[in-house]
Amino acid sequence: MEDLLRPLYQEKASQPNTIGVMIIEKRQKASPATDTFDVVLLIIVKDGEQPVSVKHYTYNDKKAAMHVVTESQLKEWMLLGSNRKIFEWLYEGKIIFDRNEYIVDLKKELRDFPFYGRKIKMGIEFARLIRRYRDGRSLFENLHYLDAYNHIIHSLHHLARLAIIENGFHPEITVWHQVKHIDPEIYKLYEELVCSEETMEKRLELLFLASEFLIHSRTRVGTTHFLSVMEEKELWSFNEIIAHEELKAYSVDLGILLEYLIEKKLIEVVPKMKGHGIFHRYYKVTQE
Repeated sequence: MEDLLRPLYQEKASQPNTIGVMIIEKRQKASPATDTFDVVLLIIVKDGEQPVSVKHYTYNDKKAAMHVVTESQLKEWMLLGSNRKIFEWLYEGKIIFDRNEYIVDLKKELRDFPFYGRKIKMGIEFARLIRRYRDGRSLFENLHYLDAYNHIIHSLHHLARLAIIENGFHPEITVWHQVKHIDPEIYKLYEELVCSEETMEKRLELLFLASEFLIHSRTRVGTTHFLSVMEEKELWSFNEIIAHEELKAYSVDLGILLEYLIEKKLIEVVPKMKGHGIFHRYYKVTQE
């Protein structure tokens, strides 16, 4: 198989812009990691006209996909967890070409999972958790039980990912398999929501009660990164917060996270007069 695909990646490997090449083979009949393709070629490049370029090929009644990905896009996926397949590719893939041991160093970084990287990822997951949980609760209160259920399933997923990261692991495609061993309490909550014979209303009611405690118990660890950035100076406008390089990753969930922290008295609102009874809202970390 590799011999047949060699012409595809050799041309890329010869270019100075190419950092590394990996080959990922389908290991199971139905493999989500390769999107049903028999093999995936991952080509990592320094720069590109577009962040991701994908080509599909056929050979000997088999399918192959070549993903050309820029280094910056790869780093973004690793930080935001927005492409979970990439972790399996890096873990399981075979290195074909590796300029200056870039991929070897990347795999080592994945294994070590530096604490600073964990803090950012935990912050992003916590913000997503709050967004989904609050939206789900609002839908539940307005009697939209199926829509509430959908949001709560997602909130539990973010809670599970947060627990996995907190324990020093990267969340993979099989998150519930991971969390079953890492945090059985969250797994049990998910199982009860999905498998219980109670009515949908009753299941959601019970889950909201249990989730409140689990979310509260992880507030500190989930907001460590956000609060540490906010401590860089005394007062912030919201525009300054969303423009900060490290906080951009929180994206659309930043506003609801901020309001949650105000409710929990971890962030204070500081009003400043604009005129005619209107005040600018500024924010600062509450001093303990």
